[in-house]
Order: sequence, then structure tokens, then C-alpha cells
Amino acid sequence: MNIIEKENQIILKGISENFEPQHVFECGQCFRWIRQEDDSYTGVFQGKVINVKKENDLIIFDNTNKEDFENIWFDYFDLGRNYTNIKNELRAMDEYLEKATEFGKGIRILQQDGWEMLISFIISANNRIPMIQRAINNLSERYGKFIGEYRGKKYYAFPTPQELSKVSVEDIRACQTGFRDKYIKGVVDYVTEHDEDVLSYRKLSTDECIKELIKFSGVGPKVADCIALFGMQKYDTFPVDVWVKRVMEEFYVEDNLSLPKIRKFALDKFGDLAGFAQQYLFYYARELGIGR
Repeated sequence: MNIIEKENQIILKGISENFEPQHVFECGQCFRWIRQEDDSYTGVFQGKVINVKKENDLIIFDNTNKEDFENIWFDYFDLGRNYTNIKNELRAMDEYLEKATEFGKGIRILQQDGWEMLISFIISANNRIPMIQRAINNLSERYGKFIGEYRGKKYYAFPTPQELSKVSVEDIRACQTGFRDKYIKGVVDYVTEHDEDVLSYRKLSTDECIKELIKFSGVGPKVADCIALFGMQKYDTFPVDVWVKRVMEEFYVEDNLSLPKIRKFALDKFGDLAGFAQQYLFYYARELGIGR
């Protein structure tokens, strides 16, 4: 991987087969990346706005510099991990993963913020992606810090627990969070009153991390798995949603197996790579409508 620095840009060469923006940003793991008219994606993380575009074999990061790239974006985009090796290991397991890893070959699991993922995946329960994005954007615009303008649009950081602690259930609902308003308020109140550092859950074992997450109202097993995988870098977990259930029934397990049993089967089969397997299988199933 070669890193080229240009004015306000970082360009990566030699990684394109393991980095496809559409695969990364549309595989269900993130909600703050918006596709632009030129097929690039603009997103927000750690008070920074960045645009990502693929041109031939180049990945172009716009609105950044080498220092931020090394300190923020290198880890965020999981650029230290060898995805070729991961895909080869998964492909060797069976023909289904061979097809799924080929189909979503440019997926990378982003190292996102645990607090933002906790609230985002509470909002995601029984919800559609455009509605989830709108609610998160509304919360950020109204209660997060203003970051700045980029290409004529204003961007805001995701609000901290302290910023949200001043907000009522009604204010949260006005952000189009629906019935999840009381869950969000409950989490915010608990975290601020107990001075709880949600990010410290990263240091726990996967089981302990999930145990901590499930104590919050609005966080069931699937939501906890998503937060652990996408916000706490716990790769030995396996969120089972409707698409994952369908693809698992199509390829691996009998119909109508309970979600905990599907999850256990996947953890036994895929081991430490379960989280990666989940992303390839989810994207493959949803894009192709498998088991519909």
C-alpha cells in the first residue's frame, strides 16, 4: 500500500481490491456515511469530515492531511489488517463463503466510536436505514458540536452523553427516533449519573462487553452484538438479523432455528473470524435477496 499526500488529500494505491467504498459504507455497519452524486461518500468521525472516493485503483481521501490520516483514519478504516488473509481463510471454509467474500470483496469493518454505536444501534431496532440516518443526523445537528462546512453542507459531531443529558425525552423524540426515545434517555441518564465510560468496554472480553451492553434498556442480543462488533472491535461475535437468519437458513442451518442457536452455530464454525463472516454473508444476502 502506497500513501501519496496531496493538498488536502491522501491517496492510497495498491489496496483497491480490499477497499470498495460501496461495500464498506453500505454493508449495514455505519449510518453517517452519505453517498454523493459522484458516487463518493462523505462521513463524520472524531469531529472531522472526510470524503472517500475510488478512482480506478486509487482510494482518495479528501479533506484530510497526513497527520489526521495516521492518527485517525488509518485505524478507523482498519488499514493495518490484512483482509486478503481473512478472505482466504473464510473461502477455505466452504463454497458459500467463497461466493460471499468475492461478492463483497471490498468490505472492511470500520473501527467506530462505541458511544455513537450504542445510541445508533438502539435507533436501528425495527427501523429502516434512511430513517436511522435521519434520526442520528437530527440528534447531531441539534445537540452535537458544529464541525464546519464541506462542499456547501454543514456537518456536526455526534453528541456526547453530557450534551444529551440536558435533553428531554420529547426533544429526543422530535429527532424522529420514535419509540426508542425513552431508551436513549435511559442510557444517557445512566451513563452520566454513574460516570460510566462506555468506551472502556473495549478492554473487556467479548462476553463481558455484551453483558455490560445488555444492561441498557433497548439493547437486546442482536443490538449488543452489533455494538460490540462495530463499536468495540469484538470480532468473535455474530449479530443475527433478518438477512443473516435468511442466509444462514439458506446455507447452513435448518429453518426456524432460534436466533441464539444460529449465533452459536456461527461462533463455533467461524471462530475469531465470525464478525467478518457475518459482514460478508449479510451483504451477500441483502444485495441478492437470498432467502426472501
